[in-house]
Amino acid sequence: MAQDPPVRDLMNYEALAQDALRGVAKAALKRAAAPDGLPGSHHFYITFKTDAAGVSGPNDLLSKFPDEMTIVLQHQYWDLAPGETFFSVTLQFGGQPKRLSIPYAAVTRFYDPSVQFLLQFEPPPAAPAEAKVAPIAVPEAKVAPAAPKGEATIVSLDQFRKK
Repeated sequence: MAQDPPVRDLMNYEALAQDALRGVAKAALKRAAAPDGLPGSHHFYITFKTDAAGVSGPNDLLSKFPDEMTIVLQHQYWDLAPGETFFSVTLQFGGQPKRLSIPYAAVTRFYDPSVQFLLQFEPPPAAPAEAKVAPIAVPEAKVAPAAPKGEATIVSLDQFRKK
């Protein structure tokens, strides 16, 4: 008796599910960008592939993290701007404000430790060197932190990995 060949997923359900879950992260960022900011003790650890297409920020910062970087949105972030395909945010690194622009497709983990909520995504393919976006220039007058000066926290992924 002949066996039928395996059925191929022509709908690409895995990619559709990943996009839908990225929509949860986008909705959470939109809520955080609202005038009231993050509600309660919510805060986000967002890990993204620094070499993914569309990621932009200062070269000195991104070159320190050639593969992946985790940012924390809690107290010290400004100008959070979640768009339809990417979000931008200003954080402080070494006491200096730096603007990052991150496509949702580059995000590999979205974690809210206040409620132990974690989304994990398939990493995107690395962008070809010629497709990388130029760094964003941050106008000094636009970045005026209202909160006390602090440092952005970069978190090692080892604490989230299964052992």
